[in-house]
Amino acid sequence: MIKSAACLSISACRCCGGADLAGVFDMGLMPPSDGFSRSAAEPDATYPLEVLMCEGCGLAQLRHTVAPDALFGDDYFYFSSYTQTVLDNARANVEAALARFQPGPDALVVELASNDGYLLKQVAARGHRVLGIDPAPHPVEAARAAGVETIHAFFTEALAAGLEAEGRQASLVFASNVLAHVADTQDFVRGIRRLLRPDGTAIIEAPYLRDLVEHLEFDTIYHEHLCYFSVTALRELFGRQGLHLNDVERIPIHGGSLRIFVQKNDAPSERMLKMLEEERETGLDRPDAFQAFAARVAAVGQELRDLLRRLRAEGKRVAGYGAAAKGTILLNFFRIGAEDLVWIADKNPHKHGLYVPGMKVPIVGPERIEADAPDYLLILPWNHREEIMRQQADFARRGGRFIIPIPQPRIVGAEGRAA
Repeated sequence: MIKSAACLSISACRCCGGADLAGVFDMGLMPPSDGFSRSAAEPDATYPLEVLMCEGCGLAQLRHTVAPDALFGDDYFYFSSYTQTVLDNARANVEAALARFQPGPDALVVELASNDGYLLKQVAARGHRVLGIDPAPHPVEAARAAGVETIHAFFTEALAAGLEAEGRQASLVFASNVLAHVADTQDFVRGIRRLLRPDGTAIIEAPYLRDLVEHLEFDTIYHEHLCYFSVTALRELFGRQGLHLNDVERIPIHGGSLRIFVQKNDAPSERMLKMLEEERETGLDRPDAFQAFAARVAAVGQELRDLLRRLRAEGKRVAGYGAAAKGTILLNFFRIGAEDLVWIADKNPHKHGLYVPGMKVPIVGPERIEADAPDYLLILPWNHREEIMRQQADFARRGGRFIIPIPQPRIVGAEGRAA
């Protein structure tokens, strides 16, 4: 079921405005990755999901934009605080930033897409003023309940101008895993420029295109992720709006991400310049980067389907773990449904009783693992596999095995050893 009114096709690059957009990977119609369904039978909304690459600036991006209200409304139940890996990454990010930039006692620290306050709580605990901005009602409610001042809105240049007029400019701006979600990327970046003090720094995390391509992370492509960034494209994006990408780190979260440091002065680091050169040498800023990607993904899908159906033929019971956004995409793109997985366990109680959109696999609490004793758990948020396998050590000790789907399906036992 396509809701076309909520989906618009772009005609120009989201970064440079260029019209030379080459199609590189088409996934067809997909449901919103976090749009968990309340019905086991009612059809779910679907929208086109196709990746283009701008031949002018090298930005990989989606052809279609789904209206934000269709993605981040009342059915959006992602809470950062339920994932220990995300909490650990946020803590390390905060500690390193405060040590490196040493904001004064009256400094304001802002997070864009602050979710349930998971990061800003750590900043506030260290004595700094904080402000969150987020469009999703349920996480905002949780953040406010935790004492984190939060504006319930999408971040825009107009919102930043209002804060600037109130004298509320930030010494540090955090934005983790949000830049890719923004439809008007240029407006968002202009908002960061307004929000930053002259000596301020924006610390932004985004999944890295190089990791996506090299490790077949197709399941990080979904409607919320409108852009897929290289350092080349990011430097171009910020430079066009009067900001400078001065430093960059590669970090492991979400299957491989960039943590970039953006400021109003131009002071590029050696490691950032080195990464730009590496991207030029590898062709990451050209459509050729996706050459053979689709064929490799299709092969992985066939291998995973064959594995699950062989296990079913042997009388084994396979459940899923983690009703994550990437799981929605993987299950729908590979056409893996309730005949393959008995259910999917998830720690987030807001998802219990719902269904994965499209494939209609029921979502249950993790206590079901011990009660139901499946033989295998397919780890859908495979980027958090170490954390999940630690949490489910008892399952492994009872003889259970894990299936890791990406970059190649494999069965592992306790501590990640091949089984």
